[in-house]
Amino acid sequence: MGVADKFSNKAEELGGRAKEAAGAASGDADLKAEGQADQGSAGLKQGAEKLKDKANEAASKITGNN
Repeated sequence: MGVADKFSNKAEELGGRAKEAAGAASGDADLKAEGQADQGSAGLKQGAEKLKDKANEAASKITGNN
């Protein structure tokens, strides 16, 4: 996973947490739900990046390219 991707995904996750907290504090259910969706999206992206990293590691071991 590239460093830029890690920061981007983490920023999206933190932004989602902020939206969720703001929505909960103000009673805005739509904003709270949007924050939860942002967090879910960031989590999926992080999972996909980790899977891609593991696949690349496995391919490197098979081919002998480290």
